[in-house]
Amino acid sequence: MTDDFSVRPPRTLTPEERKARDAARRADAEQAMREHEAAQKAFHQNRERLKAERLAREAKAREKARVASTHAGRQE
Repeated sequence: MTDDFSVRPPRTLTPEERKARDAARRADAEQAMREHEAAQKAFHQNRERLKAERLAREAKAREKARVASTHAGRQE
């Protein structure tokens, strides 16, 4: 059993192939950045929405507790 695992030298690209490869890489990187920025924007918008909802719930709970405590004082 003889396995030949010799390493082939890398294929040399022509200038046209290199330009095409570089253009494709650039386009892929730009697309990835656009997708990342869109995901970040959506994340931050969702976080702000959830924060506003939480603050509204807390304010409502504080108001309810304040009203309950003033009514409890009147009943005595």
